[in-house]
Amino acid sequence: MTPARSARPTPGRYIKDILGQAWPVLVSSWASVIFGVIDTAMAGHASAADLQAMALGASIYITVFVGLMGVVHALIPIIAQHFGAGRHREVGEAWGQGVWLSMGLSLVGAAAMLFPDVWLRFSGDVAPEVRSGVTWYLRALIMALPATLAFRCIYAMGTAVSRPKTVMVINLGSVAFKILFNWIFIFGKLGMPALGAAGAGLSTAIVGWLSLAAGLWAISRDSYFQRFRPRLGRFQWTRQKELLLLGIPMGGSYLIEVCAFTFMALLVAREGMYVNGGHQIMASLAALCYMVPMAVGIASSSLTAQAIGARDMRRARNMGRAGIGIVAAGALVTASVLIVARRPILGFYTDDVQVALVAAALMQILPWFHLGDAMQCIISYLLRAYKVAVVPLILQVVALSGLGLVGGWWLGFGPAAGALAPVVHAVAPGAPIGAGTMWLMAILGLSLSSILLFGWYGHVVRTKMGGRRGRALRGGRSPSGA
Repeated sequence: MTPARSARPTPGRYIKDILGQAWPVLVSSWASVIFGVIDTAMAGHASAADLQAMALGASIYITVFVGLMGVVHALIPIIAQHFGAGRHREVGEAWGQGVWLSMGLSLVGAAAMLFPDVWLRFSGDVAPEVRSGVTWYLRALIMALPATLAFRCIYAMGTAVSRPKTVMVINLGSVAFKILFNWIFIFGKLGMPALGAAGAGLSTAIVGWLSLAAGLWAISRDSYFQRFRPRLGRFQWTRQKELLLLGIPMGGSYLIEVCAFTFMALLVAREGMYVNGGHQIMASLAALCYMVPMAVGIASSSLTAQAIGARDMRRARNMGRAGIGIVAAGALVTASVLIVARRPILGFYTDDVQVALVAAALMQILPWFHLGDAMQCIISYLLRAYKVAVVPLILQVVALSGLGLVGGWWLGFGPAAGALAPVVHAVAPGAPIGAGTMWLMAILGLSLSSILLFGWYGHVVRTKMGGRRGRALRGGRSPSGA
């Protein structure tokens, strides 16, 4: 795929370009999310205590990792704009600075995961065996963090230069190794002790380093990547500043999105082991469904950024419109599948009757949750293509944290606990009141976030198009906080 075209593409061509880049991103993302699905399913068949430990530990790890990953993903619009402008040497240099950044961020993440009791205070009384499982699970994942963050630099470059299949192949291969090592370490096979949830963390660490080795080998051998001369190079504060100015608000935005899941899991743990297990299944499914709009968002964002780098603002706008249309259609299809296939989905996750009953009740809410999640996702990614990250972060803090998370706590577990019980009973009969309230408020938060982000995206696009005509912003460049 070339960074720019001389002829104006048709709407069908925009859709084809996005889908052509989105499907490898989707497969790759599904492969990554399947790690969590595998952990949930295998820990669920080990014991309810292991499932709860893994659920709580995974929530903490995902919060830390996704926030740091968001900072690293500042590479995507930066590299894509360089690629669109034909600045190939700049692509390789930016990638090397991203690797330096990932090394520093891994230390920050390790410090955040080293003290799980700070996080578990939100969960009330946690059984000693569960607390121990969370601690050892996170210690194993500390070893994985440097490799997984450095691998995101390879992912970012592949996505930004329209070469996502390399990471897709590696991630697909890693799933097989993940299943093998989980089987060995969770259940104690081939002479190894049964480590339960901690075994899932250890297998993730091993697979993370294997994936990084495969990724470095691939970009050093592939002639497509060699044109960019990817190398570590020396640490450059000027380039680190560019990454951080865009990456910190991006990471904050990622963090806001995932914090809802983390603190929901920590709060829902107060309702007991079975409710927490059912909530974890719900969260795992929501994350799996999110991969479709995320893949389209990443593809749309990188192609939009390439157009901005090529100073083709009209193409950037039309690419965004095509991405929004694809996500809206895909979200409707996904919501329908969740309704029709509820029973076989639950059968895959657990054979515990009490956990399954909780999950089945909560799943009545999931299709509505996904619709709001999908639309705010695509707009967030399109804004990042324009290097706009600060205002979206502020809007998401208000909607997702203020209304969704704080409102959910207030009405589900706080001073007004139980106030939405009639609504929960009407919308999701049989659902626990606390967990059901948290999910309902999350839907309202996502809906508000989508509306606010759509409004700001329209403002940014109009500004860029007007600037193009006036030649004031012809290059499509803007401060990261625009």
